[in-house]
Amino acid sequence: MFFKKKNSKAKKAVSPADWLIVGLGNPGSKYAQTRHNAGFIAIDVLADELGGSYWKDEAGAMTCTIKDNRSDTEIVLAKPQTFMNLSGNSIKKLCDKYGINPEENLIVIADELDLLADEVRLKKGGGHAGHNGHRSTINSLGTRDYLRIRIGVGRPPGKMDAADYVLQPLRPESYEDLVESAFQAAELAKSHLAETLFQR
Repeated sequence: MFFKKKNSKAKKAVSPADWLIVGLGNPGSKYAQTRHNAGFIAIDVLADELGGSYWKDEAGAMTCTIKDNRSDTEIVLAKPQTFMNLSGNSIKKLCDKYGINPEENLIVIADELDLLADEVRLKKGGGHAGHNGHRSTINSLGTRDYLRIRIGVGRPPGKMDAADYVLQPLRPESYEDLVESAFQAAELAKSHLAETLFQR
């Protein structure tokens, strides 16, 4: 009898995660201190506060896995590196890889023009409101009913183009305000996770 030789390059099975939390933004130093990268900033805050330090490149994103042995919970944090208008491709791949139901266990954090700069809100579902990251996510997942944490950045002044507004580098004081909102977004994410675990 002949036995098939094992493939040394076979992929290792990936255990399912309880939550996938994605921050939307654009990779590279050019966009680091812009309103459109509010999601990236919030994910970095979450990683720091939850004790995540190891990042890896997978499914077109930088990811960090947080394991809480006390609650037996695994959370995957992600920052898609495919640029905003293609971020849904990465999110879909990560959902498939980690067994995430987008309508129950996915949170997407992003900037929001329709909220004032000091507002941060949690919402489920809705349209993309012109946000290319949400547009791509909805198209890739085939659903709009996922949780979003919306970091308000306000509307552009005068007749300024919205794209120019969210992609312009911020002055130090404005960037500090954005970081403060990112901290609020991180707290909102942690509060939601805590409530969900309490209801188990």
